[in-house]
Amino acid sequence: MFNQNSGLVKIWVRNVENGTVTREQVPKLSNLQEVVYAVLDTPPQEHNAS
Repeated sequence: MFNQNSGLVKIWVRNVENGTVTREQVPKLSNLQEVVYAVLDTPPQEHNAS
């Protein structure tokens, strides 16, 4: 359902990167948590470029 370009994924990634929330606080909604973790685990220049 979600992919790395989904708006909701980008919001959660930004919030985790900024320290607003922790990785563990990303909701288990469909594949949201899985995709957010995958983006966070890639080098920053790869996911900030999109």
